[in-house]
Amino acid sequence: MSDNAWLTQMKKGLLELCILNILDRRSMYGYQLVKVLRHVPGLVVTEGTIYPLMGRLKKDGLLTTTFKESPNGPVRKNYELSAAGKKRLREINSMWKDVSLAVDALILHGKTLDTAVSEGNIP
Repeated sequence: MSDNAWLTQMKKGLLELCILNILDRRSMYGYQLVKVLRHVPGLVVTEGTIYPLMGRLKKDGLLTTTFKESPNGPVRKNYELSAAGKKRLREINSMWKDVSLAVDALILHGKTLDTAVSEGNIP
């Protein structure tokens, strides 16, 4: 796998995590979400990336939508977390915390590897 392919796959996985965390704080319409995500360093986000993902999250029951009048144009579809979305967010935030702490420990200190070797988990 090339460096670009690996980076693309990693970003796709992180995008759902970022979207759910943002929408946990407030509802947003799609383009507003794109603008917020563009400020995440290293995350390259376009409308073509976000809208299919938002559709899948809604289909999966993690998001609900409402339509709101816009002072600057057409009615906007606002997204917010459903109860199932809030539950999923707690689950993936917990998984992210565990994985990121373990990876940071390995990269920064080699602790996970040292512990595994000293406990006999790695011959």
